[in-house]
Parts: sequence; C-alpha cells; structure tokens
Amino acid sequence: MRLPERLTTRMNDHLAVLYGSAHGAEVWSAMHERLQAFHQQHPELVAESADERLTERDVILITYGDQIQSSDRPPLQNLAEVLTATVEGRISGVHILPFYPYSSDDGFSVIDYTQVDSDLGSWEDVTRLGENFRLMFDLVLNHISAQSRWFKAFLEGDPDFANAFIVVEPGTDLSMVTRPRARPLLTAVTTASGEERLVWTTFSEDQIDLNFTEPTVLLLMLDVLLFYVAQGAEIIRLDAIAYLWKRVGTSCIHLEETHRVVKLFRAALDAVAPGVMLITETNVPHAENISYFGDGSDEAQLVYQFPLPPLVFHAILSGDATYLTRWASSLAPPSPHTTFYNFLASHDGIGVRPVEDLLPPGEVAAMAAQVRAHGGYVSYKANADGSQSAYELNISYFDALSDPSGDDPLDTQVARFMVSQAIMLSLQGIPAIYVHSLFGSRNDREGVKQTGRYRSINRGRFRRAELEASLEDPMSLPSKVFKAYGQLLDIRTSQSAFHPSSGQIVLDPDPTIFALCRTAPQGDEWLLCLHNVSNAPVDLMLDLTTLLGSGPAAWHDLLSSARHTVEEGQLRLTIAPYAVLWLHG
Repeated sequence: MRLPERLTTRMNDHLAVLYGSAHGAEVWSAMHERLQAFHQQHPELVAESADERLTERDVILITYGDQIQSSDRPPLQNLAEVLTATVEGRISGVHILPFYPYSSDDGFSVIDYTQVDSDLGSWEDVTRLGENFRLMFDLVLNHISAQSRWFKAFLEGDPDFANAFIVVEPGTDLSMVTRPRARPLLTAVTTASGEERLVWTTFSEDQIDLNFTEPTVLLLMLDVLLFYVAQGAEIIRLDAIAYLWKRVGTSCIHLEETHRVVKLFRAALDAVAPGVMLITETNVPHAENISYFGDGSDEAQLVYQFPLPPLVFHAILSGDATYLTRWASSLAPPSPHTTFYNFLASHDGIGVRPVEDLLPPGEVAAMAAQVRAHGGYVSYKANADGSQSAYELNISYFDALSDPSGDDPLDTQVARFMVSQAIMLSLQGIPAIYVHSLFGSRNDREGVKQTGRYRSINRGRFRRAELEASLEDPMSLPSKVFKAYGQLLDIRTSQSAFHPSSGQIVLDPDPTIFALCRTAPQGDEWLLCLHNVSNAPVDLMLDLTTLLGSGPAAWHDLLSSARHTVEEGQLRLTIAPYAVLWLHG
C-alpha cells in the first residue's frame, strides 16, 4: 500500500516540528514501516468510510469493565450480557474505562497497555462486547504506572528506556507549570545504581509522566494506538492529553507540540484506519478545549463539552437557565468532520475549571456548598501563587440534584434528574451517559472510606443479581430512572433532527426554561426542546415568528403525545416543574 501523499506530507511536517528535520525523517522511516505493516495485517480497515461515522443513533455508555459483578463469570461477560439485554438498540457504543492491569487510580495507572486485567476477563470478552456495540478505549499516554515494565527498565538503567521519562534537576524553576492537582509535581526515585532522581509526575507519585521528546516513546505509543484499533476500537480517548509535552519555562499545557502529536496520530489513523475517531480529554475552559478540533479536519473528531455538567447542575440548583443558555448560544457549530461529546457525569467528578469564565465565583461556591450538604466532597488544585482553588465536585450526579437525606418524593427527584439528562441528550453532538446515571445511582460514601479518594463516591460497582432485581421492581429508583431514560433514548435515536450535524437554534423564552430548536439535515423537520429547570410550573407564550422566523402550525409532543397548535404565530404552553417537552413539527 502506498500511503496517501497528503497524509505522509502532513506526518513528516509534524515530525519535523517535534524532532527537527533530520531526526524527524529518521522517526518517519520507523513510523512508516509500522503503518505499512499494520495495513498489510488489516487491509479491510482502509476501506471503511470516514463519512457519516456518527448519526442520531449514536449514544455512548461510559462504564468500567468490572462495573457489573457476579460470582459465576468474569465482569466483562456480565457487562456484555446485561447491556445487550437492557440497552441494545438504545446505546450504540460502550466506552470501557481502562481495563488493563493497573496499580492505582481505578485503571489510569497502567502497568501493561496491551493486556486485559485478568480479574475482568480477556480480549475475547472485549471482542464479544464489540459484537453489539461500538468500542471506545482509553489511550493513557501522558503517564504510566511506576510498576510498569517500562519504568522498571528505566530504574535498572536499560538504555532503551534511559530517556523515556522526564528527569528534572533539583532547583529547576517550574513555577509556570499548570497544576491540575494539589500534589508535588516531582517525585524522588532511586535507581538500581543507588542514584536518586526527580521524575515528573503530573497526577500522582504512581503515575510517571512519559517523555515524548524521546522519539522511542512516541513510537511505542503509536504501537499501542494501532494495537487498540486491531482489537476493534472505533473511538480512542486520549487521556489527559493537554499535559503531554513538557517544556521548562512554559505552562506545559496545550503546547504546540502536544497538538502536533494529536494531529500526527490523526493523520496516521486516516491513512490506515479512516473509520477510527479520536477524542481528546481536556478538562479546561471551553476555548482551550475546542482548540483540539484543529482546523476541523486535521485533529480530534470529538471533544468533551466540559462546561456542560456544571452549567446544567447550576441551572437546576438555581432554577435559572440563564448561564446555560448564554453559553449554549455562544457555541459555534462544529465542522462537518467534528462534533461535541456531551456528557453530565463520568468516572470523575463535576469539573469547575471549565466554567471559570462562565459562572461568577459566588455561583461556584453555591454549587460546592450544595455538594457538601448532599454528602459529596470538593477537590482542590494548587495555583501558581501557592493558593488552592476548587477544581472538581465529587458526588453522584443524581445526589448533586437531590438531597439523599431530604424528603422530596421519589418521583420529584427522578423528574429533576431526568430534565438534566434530557438537556444533554437534546444538544448538538453525541451524548455520553455514565452507567451510574442510567440507573440513578446514589453516593457511594463507603467506597470513599475504603479507598480514601473522593472520586470513589461515584465509582461503585453493581452486583448483577441486585441490579437486575431492582430493574424488575417498578417502584425502585433504578427502575424509574432507567424507564424514563429508555423513553428519551427511544425518541432521540429515531429523530433525524438529533443528528450531530443538524441545525441548532438556542432560544431564550424564560429564565426557567432551557430551550432550543433542532432541525433535520434536510430542513424539513423541526424539534422544539423545552426543559423547565425550576420547581414551579411555567406559563409560556412563544412567538415562533420572532424566535424561528417561521415554523409548523402544530406541534406534537413526542414524550406525552399531546398536540399543541399555533394561533396567530403564538404557541401557548404550561410546563410543569422539571418537565421535558420535545415538540415535533
């Protein structure tokens, strides 16, 4: 196979920036050899179309590989069986959080990138899950476990790994480095020869940052990337990518070299597996986040909408969607080749850094106060001036909205939670649902006691028999949430107006209502999505002529089957507390 010239030129340009023209050419020779070998083994992947990879039918579920446990089979088999029985047809893809052997951080301190943790199952179990769902894997490329073979080789003086990690001389001024954690940036380690060295550890002393200025590291991670594609991954999540490249004297976040690595991997995949997509995980303010789209055709195809979780939380906490509406109105439509990855909850907490320029500090403080009052925690990061500030709210998303010790009726709690999920599902892009949101999980405070980590509050595991029994009980919280979610998903996946590339008009009819109108790609269908974020009914009169310029004379609510007619350009509605109306016209 002859690789497309435009892509080989692009890859050579990136390597020249990263390593210089002469050295970059040497790296390209090794990279080209790998790409050619991969294509010879998997020629069918080139034939996959890069067009229309995502549609309104695509919804991703985020889950751990051992999320559903039983005594009689490996967790990955449980996961495949339960998901096939419950969400096949409603969920198109599964993001299996790191399922490799690991030493800490619930999988994100990877010991071996190419193995499946034996406690979870095998590659055959992963492949079985991929028979019914698109697969999304994590490429944890910023760091590796201190117990990994690579780091042990470094400590033992193996020349192949001599420069694989970042060694810093004592006294080096690192004051400009952006810190995502309130922990030391450097960790002292002792080599086999007895020498003490300081290595870069952005996230923890067990997560040793890799040195991408060493081309060997880049090629090793390219091997891992291609291996994941060979195992069936259609979406690759680049974990903690913003911190990848380090240059002393800079912030060491979002450096040009980091973007070049993402673009290099994108070009490599476009050459040998154009159906595979990259998503960048960058929990930072919106403008920085969307920079990973590149020019719309050369970097990541998807980026997380990190401002969405805190903004939706704030809207429902305050009963006022003003800040959410303002932000959504400012979003520029992605290019035809990219889209947003919308989510509200994940294995991590609710990040508040992305709303630093969107919410006043007092509003963030109110959110933190509610989290503490509802049994959650607040995590802090270190600032350059030595102070600390909140970067993450640790709580289940359901309990963030409903006090576990409160006396609200269960149906009210479910309605309040589901309006948040409906907002996420209605927005332009691809929705991603954390498995605990699918079943309305509560805080796992016992998990925090066991691990000592705040994030464990939202990382509990299910016993399969208990979960299945709960889903069969119509009065249980998991059953109520799952049934409500199922209705929303059935509608969402059947409406072309929810195609990720379909039009979106954000409306502002009332502070208590988050409203938008989606239009089918052909422009012949309208979907008016109205969400009451308050605990009071709202009488609404929409002047459709002013808001939309035109519109259908009648609207049909896809959720309740109610029919609403327009009179003299006015649509009059009463929207119940925490109600969702998806009106088709």
